[in-house]
Amino acid sequence: MQQEVVLAMLAKEPSHGYQLRERLRQALGPLGDAMNAGHVYVTLTRLERAGLVAAEPPTTAKDRPDRKTYGLTPAGQQRVAEWLAEVSWPKPDLAEFHLKLIAAAAAGLADPLTIVDTQRRELLRRLRDAQRAAMAEPDGTDAALLLEGIVLRLQADLRWLEACEQSWTGRGSRS
Repeated sequence: MQQEVVLAMLAKEPSHGYQLRERLRQALGPLGDAMNAGHVYVTLTRLERAGLVAAEPPTTAKDRPDRKTYGLTPAGQQRVAEWLAEVSWPKPDLAEFHLKLIAAAAAGLADPLTIVDTQRRELLRRLRDAQRAAMAEPDGTDAALLLEGIVLRLQADLRWLEACEQSWTGRGSRS
């Protein structure tokens, strides 16, 4: 789990690990169901060691003494601000996939078109799953928007695979 996400969730208010996990699950919709609760606690421990969060004592008598409440330190607040100001976009693994095609063809290990077809089947499976999840999510929710982005990304990756297939088909006919 990306540490900055946990820091940003703590920016609103100090929270227990369980509360953080529930907020993340709500924000991610069906994708959050696969989130391991242990990842939240491991991330909080790492952030505490790095001095970005601090455990706070229970604030009320009804709070369990063994349940830590985590809040941002000034360094954690600064890291959240830096993260929000970053201009980056997820880097696709297209270069790695492209190199896989080149290496397989150059070494005669596999037919690049078979690799493209296998990848296409996997992306179609993921697309189908994402579309089903998107249809089950109420319109206008954060999770629906996330799922729409996943669907669009998978559709774009499938179009790129079509371009790969056309390119490698053309190479085979020139040989």
